[in-house]
Amino acid sequence: MITLLFGQPHSGKTTIAHSLQTRLFIEYGNHIPIIDGDEIRDIFKNKDFSKEGRLRNLQRISDIATFLSHKYPHVIISAVYPYKEARDYLKELNSNHVLTVELQYILNRGRENFHVKDFECEKSGVNHMRLDTDEFTVEECTQKVFEVIEKIKNID
Repeated sequence: MITLLFGQPHSGKTTIAHSLQTRLFIEYGNHIPIIDGDEIRDIFKNKDFSKEGRLRNLQRISDIATFLSHKYPHVIISAVYPYKEARDYLKELNSNHVLTVELQYILNRGRENFHVKDFECEKSGVNHMRLDTDEFTVEECTQKVFEVIEKIKNID
């Protein structure tokens, strides 16, 4: 299974990814890789923040996550993923064994000038949840995501 934590910059993606990684390791005892969008961008030296450049970067992330999902029982992605078509690509590659977690916040956190202007929110649906990271602590967010992972796992 792949858990995609996505949202605008500074919404808590990486922080919650590391907390979730620890929680999943404690529960299952397996290594859980995290794919961080900023790290992938650095590895491939991609400084193209146009829609096309972002989509190329997100396709790489989806391809890497899919590869890793054959090796590990769970993979976490922490990336902006502003476009629905990029999220759909990830879901199609993985037969929809993807939980998308859209992180949102209202408070000014100083990174608003990095926001993606044409960010496409996800519609509610199966294997999708929204979390307001102003409303909940990191631990509460982690618990909420973990509960949905457990629910999905018990359905499969």
